[in-house]
Amino acid sequence: MRTTRVLHAVDSHTEGMATRVITGGVGTVPGTTMAERRSHFMLHLDELRTFLMYEPRGHAAMSGAILQPPTRPDADYGVLFIEVSGCLPMCGHGTIGVATVLVETGMVPVVEPVTTIRLDTPAGLVTAEVAVENGAATAVTLRNVPSFSVALDRKAALPDGRTVTYDLAYGGNFYAIVPLAEFDLPFDRTHKDEILAAGLSLMTAVNDGGAPVHPEDPAITGCHHVQLLAPGSTAERSRHAMAIHPGWFDRSPCGTGTSARMAQLHARGELPLHQDFVNESFIGTAFTGRLTGAAEVGGRPAVLPTVTGRAWITGTAQYLLDPTDPFPAGFLL
Repeated sequence: MRTTRVLHAVDSHTEGMATRVITGGVGTVPGTTMAERRSHFMLHLDELRTFLMYEPRGHAAMSGAILQPPTRPDADYGVLFIEVSGCLPMCGHGTIGVATVLVETGMVPVVEPVTTIRLDTPAGLVTAEVAVENGAATAVTLRNVPSFSVALDRKAALPDGRTVTYDLAYGGNFYAIVPLAEFDLPFDRTHKDEILAAGLSLMTAVNDGGAPVHPEDPAITGCHHVQLLAPGSTAERSRHAMAIHPGWFDRSPCGTGTSARMAQLHARGELPLHQDFVNESFIGTAFTGRLTGAAEVGGRPAVLPTVTGRAWITGTAQYLLDPTDPFPAGFLL
């Protein structure tokens, strides 16, 4: 076999959503923090992301994570989160996938009944508590970065002339949160194309009206996720379709989206601390969230979320690049 690149991977899925965990072949990305490494990666190494996420090695809804040495002494691993849409500051389903892979491959010392893993992410330190039974990861609870509501009841004018009301919140990424009823669409996968188009139209309107910027890290900016809520969604159980730039649905319930949703509900006075919240994906899988305390981010009130979900290893691979391959950076159709 001829190859100019060899990348080692353990593939997994978290409640239906892929996480391709790159365990070797990348080397250490320059930067004194994971936020700096993310910036360097986006500027100088983005072809690695498209090589792994785009076709023919990935697909239009692919997601992954690149393991790195940590940049801080209190972390076990550093992680860069990659997907078709870009290099994310934080990814909840990806964290659950990474933690499961680290335990089940023996890349961390495994302790039963709970193995604690500290991950250095571009958004901050994230702790994953892995429930382990007979050496297998049965569930992962991630302690996410502080999350907060940005705005409630904002108005957005869409290209079709309608005005919709939405909330904006942060849970490791920025999320516009809107009832699907605002678009007069049913929560039905047979209408997925219309639902996706509605989410993308709101996403464009949010960013055109002034893209959100994290108050402590200006490199975290823009709304690339829209959470379209099903009828009957409450602060106890919520269902949604998650539209993601440039045009696909999250298959998982979305960990950072669950965190943002809990921050939004808390800001509305609907979700108190220490109460379980079940968040269900478009394909019917679920995460369980909980707010464990209060915090502050850039002078604004925030909450401390946990999210619990499951992941399963689906395979191992070495991804190669033949020097004559016409698609060295992949492609999207």
